[in-house]
Formats: sequence, C-alpha cells, structure tokens
Amino acid sequence: MAERVFMKGCEAIAEAATRAGCRFFAGYPITPQNEIPEYFARRMPEVGGTFVQGESEVASVNMLYGAGSTGTRAMSSSSSTGISLYSEGVSYCASARVPVVYVNVQRGGPGIGAIQPAQQDYLQATKASGNGGFRMIVLAPSTVQECVDMVYESFDFAERDQNPVLILTDGVVGTMMEPVILPPMKSEEEIKKLKDAFKHRAIIGHPLGEAAFCRPGSVGTGQEKVNIEAEAMYNTWDKDVRVEEYLTDDAEIIVAAYGISARICRVVIKQLREQGVKIGMIRPITLSPFPYETFANIDFNKVKGILDVEMSIPAQMRWDIDHAVQGRCPIKECLRSGGQLLTNDQVMKAAQELIKEVL
Repeated sequence: MAERVFMKGCEAIAEAATRAGCRFFAGYPITPQNEIPEYFARRMPEVGGTFVQGESEVASVNMLYGAGSTGTRAMSSSSSTGISLYSEGVSYCASARVPVVYVNVQRGGPGIGAIQPAQQDYLQATKASGNGGFRMIVLAPSTVQECVDMVYESFDFAERDQNPVLILTDGVVGTMMEPVILPPMKSEEEIKKLKDAFKHRAIIGHPLGEAAFCRPGSVGTGQEKVNIEAEAMYNTWDKDVRVEEYLTDDAEIIVAAYGISARICRVVIKQLREQGVKIGMIRPITLSPFPYETFANIDFNKVKGILDVEMSIPAQMRWDIDHAVQGRCPIKECLRSGGQLLTNDQVMKAAQELIKEVL
C-alpha cells in the first residue's frame, strides 16, 4: 500500500513534478508560491536536474521555453502579477508547440494586489494567457492530492499536445497541509525514453548535414498554418473535460465553484441538505476545456437557480456559465476578492437568499 505523507500544497506540487520526470525548473520568488522554487532548489540536484532562480519572471519563462525545446520535462511557477510577465514566453511556447508546464498560485489583484489568496486570474488563464488567441489545458485542483495528481499528469498532456499546460490554484491550496499519496518516481530509463521521443524536433544540435527541425514561422502563410494545426488539436479536447457533479441528481439549486471555493461550498451544501434543501454543486476541474455540456444539460424544469461562487469581483467564471445556461434559469453570485477569503456564513447567506427567491 502506498505511503501517505503530510505535505504543503506548494511542496507537493514540486515533488509531483519531480516524480513525473521534471528535470528543469526556473522561477522567481513571489508570495504565496515561494515554497515551490525553494523545494526545487533542493530537489533538482538530488535527481540530476537543474534549478535556476531567474533574475526575473521574464527571464524564468524564457529559460522554460529553452529547456522545453530540448525535450527536457520543464516547469515554472509564479503568482498572478508574476504570471502576467509570463505571457509573452508562454505565447512563444504555444506558437513553437513546446510542451511545458507552469503553475499559478493565485493572489489578490489587480496590480500588485495582495499576497493573500484569490481567484482573480480565471479569464487570464482560460481566455488570454498571451497574444495570438492560443489555448491551453487549464487544471484547477481543490485539494493537495489533486495538486499532486494533476501536476503529475500535466506533463503527459503537454507532451501529447506539444503545448503549454497551466495548473491554476490559489494561495489557500498552495499553503495548506494535507495528507497525500505520492505517485511513483519515473525511472531514468523512462525519462530517457520520453526525451528520445522528442529528439526529432529538439533543439539540441544535429550532425553535419542533418537538417534541424523548424516549425513554419510568421513570414507569409507559415503562421496561419501553425494556427490551423493548433485549432485542430484544440478540437480534440472534448475527451479531456473533467467535472465533479456533487449531489446534483435531485438538486433544485446548483452551486458552481472551483478550487478552494468549491471546498467551502461543499460544507454549506451538506448543512443545507440536513435542513431538507435539495442543493448540489457542479465543480469544473478542467477550466479549459470548460464543462459547458454539463451546465447546458441541467434539467431546468427541476433546477430553479444557480449560485456562482468565486473569490473574484467582478465574477469571471460566470461568463462561461452564462454561455452554457443561455438564460434558462436565474444566476446569482457570491463573491470575494483582493485576498479576502470566502466564509461558510457568506456562502450560506447567499444560498438562502437564492432559495427564498426561486423556491
């Protein structure tokens, strides 16, 4: 039986990446994700990997781009304002189809904001992580165990699609401690096999007379060809949609939440169920691709209202919910932002107000 260990979210993220075969990390300090680079600084030398503290976020993301281009499993992390500085480098990775993984441990904003947790980067993550309209798979863990599992798998997604993958978490999940079961450490043979599979397009130097791989550039119709290929890849992501439907079978009220907000909502839902209220939750696990179909297929003859719960003002996930629901039932909001945490009482009050209004 696998051993359970007690770990902080950020440290579990770094250990999961190491076990997945990550052998390069570049990053720059920013609260509340500092434990990720700190852990990698110790861990990478132990497994023959490389840790670099970049002189800035811009430097770090471009190191990530370079390392990923060699076929090395590479990763970086930052928080909100730092992630904004990653935009150009991540866009370059998407254009060049370089498989990299990065993590955003969200904090309050906009601007320098607050160092406390928030969920104010949803639209940036899912709609505009950089110029050019590229897309990424975006995974949103709500437990430390999910951080581990999603990070471990994200490298497979990145290499399958030859595309960046983002783990969107927050300062609560990143800094809290929970018991986790860690995945197996990939062997050196497995890591070599993964790297060799990328060798035909790796920027590693080639023998004289052997042409190096080069993707179409931005001259003439080359960039459009890249975009057409990328769109075809995005259209395969329906199979990757992940969503949790919690007590939705008989629900008359649906709560929509992700990440740490969903954990808070789960407690409130249990309390309301004990009072006889038929309430459930839809929790998007992949924010991109978003589970539009799950929301669109709600039985609106039975469901009378949706409560969107986010640590963001104004609401951001609400845009995707509206797109799926198409006005077929009322949608109310329960929001905090700028590093202010949601409380059980606040969610309970918002749910009770919606119940009073629609039932």
